[in-house]
Formats: sequence, C-alpha cells, structure tokens
Amino acid sequence: MTKKKMTYAEATAEIEQILARLRSDQTANVDTLAADVKRATELIAYCRERLYNVEADVKAQLEQE
Repeated sequence: MTKKKMTYAEATAEIEQILARLRSDQTANVDTLAADVKRATELIAYCRERLYNVEADVKAQLEQE
C-alpha cells in the first residue's frame, strides 16, 4: 500500500499540534517529549525542503518568461 504524501499544510498543522501539547504541559514524560521533538524536527525539515523546491520551481518559471 502506498502512503499518501503529506502536504505542506498538513505538516505545519501537525507542528502546531505538537507545539500546543508542549506549551500546555501535556507531555507526560521524557520519552514522549523526545518523540515529539524528533517528529517536529522531521516535519520542519520536510517543510524547508518543500519551500526550497517551490522557490526553485518559481524561479525556473520566471526565468522562462
């Protein structure tokens, strides 16, 4: 089964959910905290990559005109 690729909006929404948990002290233990930070770091890297790719695509389109 192929996993649906996450959109930028989905990634940022998940980051916001993680931040909300961290700010509200819902993180019960160190293990959960570490997992949340790891996931947020992965999502941020994904968002940066998406932004970089979109920027490159826009520049390429503008150069063609």
